[in-house]
Amino acid sequence: MQPVKMYTTAVCPYCIRAKQILKSKGVAEIEEIRIDMQPEERAKMMEITGRRTVPQIFIGSTHVGGCDDLVALDGRGGLVPLLNGSAA
Repeated sequence: MQPVKMYTTAVCPYCIRAKQILKSKGVAEIEEIRIDMQPEERAKMMEITGRRTVPQIFIGSTHVGGCDDLVALDGRGGLVPLLNGSAA
């Protein structure tokens, strides 16, 4: 399974939902970068993604986007293959 990294904050309902979706697909570990506790990480996140909202989700080297993007990817059948290392 590909590594999953997610930029989050503590009180973000979209972050919580994204984590629930990923765990339901078998993701056991998520590298969580809390930009509310590490404000310097927000600047890094914005530089990498061009976005300032959380969550920002990476599966392997692929930037999935936010929670809505994750749901859309799953809806078109691309989430599990991406998690397993196949093209989405």
